[in-house]
Amino acid sequence: MKKLIMEQTAQTLSNGLRVIYRPSLSDVTYCGFAVDAGTRDEAENEQGMAHFVEHLIFKGTQKRKAWHILNRMEAVGGDLNAYTNKEEMVVYSAFLTDDLPRAVELLVDIVFRSTFPQREIERETEVIIDEIQSYEDNPSELIFDDFEDMIFRGHPLGRNILGQPEQLRKFRTSDALSFTKRLYQPSNMVFFVQGKVDFKRLIALLEKLMADIPVGEVKALRTPPPLYVPEHLTVPKDTHQAHVMLGSRAYNAYDDKRTALYLLNNILGGPGMNSRLNVSLRERRGLVYNVESNLTSYTDTGAFCIYFGTDPEDVDTCLNLTYKELKRMRDVKMTTLQLDAAKKQLTGQICVASDNFENNALSMAKTFLHYNKFEDLQVVCERIEALTADNLLEVANEMFAEEYLSTLIYK
Repeated sequence: MKKLIMEQTAQTLSNGLRVIYRPSLSDVTYCGFAVDAGTRDEAENEQGMAHFVEHLIFKGTQKRKAWHILNRMEAVGGDLNAYTNKEEMVVYSAFLTDDLPRAVELLVDIVFRSTFPQREIERETEVIIDEIQSYEDNPSELIFDDFEDMIFRGHPLGRNILGQPEQLRKFRTSDALSFTKRLYQPSNMVFFVQGKVDFKRLIALLEKLMADIPVGEVKALRTPPPLYVPEHLTVPKDTHQAHVMLGSRAYNAYDDKRTALYLLNNILGGPGMNSRLNVSLRERRGLVYNVESNLTSYTDTGAFCIYFGTDPEDVDTCLNLTYKELKRMRDVKMTTLQLDAAKKQLTGQICVASDNFENNALSMAKTFLHYNKFEDLQVVCERIEALTADNLLEVANEMFAEEYLSTLIYK
């Protein structure tokens, strides 16, 4: 397979910030901070804070008010965005390359010099509570969070990213400042850039803008999740459809077996209409509108799940058909033709997705944040190509045994 991307460059600043750069021929540049701080890094009295801070860094700094932050990139046709998950917060901008100094200065300002005004906290609290309520009105989304809460019972990885209204209303300026002081340190971050940029000038710009930001100690709270014990719950919900999820803990981001599970997940319930579960439950029998499987790898564990929505009277039929497909994966080794076709489909999907510059930049940032190295398309595709039918059979027997799976049903 030919080389798919241009050479990348990395450098660590004197304050510990890792800077990574991937050249691009596009006139649009993407850059931002990836912070190794997410929902699992919250203390008990901070639940929801990681996502809360993501909202609040746009609400005021030592020299800017909220309007000036929002207008800074919009005024030149650029974009400013952010997201939070269980292990990261990422804030980034997309803009015409000539506006790089403007974007970098703004990003440094909001990440390191946000003031979290109390009046903005009170206003944004109600915005996030509305977001929570909207989310709770959508059982097909809510079940994903409830399922992770079940398989990571009592652990921060099981927490809802948005938090709880009663806790959010207690947050004060000092709470946000304490959280960011503990975790928003240069050594706990990556600054990423993809575009047509002079890397030496970028480094000089960052050194200048961050001259007053020292090396800081990161006080992480992460603990490994407790022993996994499968559970089976049915939760009464006033919904027309039944929503069903089954799955288990999975391999972490450093486990070599995660690639085989990634391929199995794609075969079983990936985005292709020819996934085994889609063919079995929808195409052949018309029992569901949507069925999918998903895999998330965290730094020390993972989560694998299968979701479908169906008529309440069809739940048992759909579950039996799903278990049948999982048993087939455990018992029947894939032929060479089947394996080659599955590999080609997955690598094709990855390459098509990589044609999106924003996806590329964010993927590069997350990879470097956790692995401290680049893992380009070439490496990923070679790892998939190296998989054998025996690899898949071994992983299927570890992951898809019925006694290892948990189930959560809204009905």
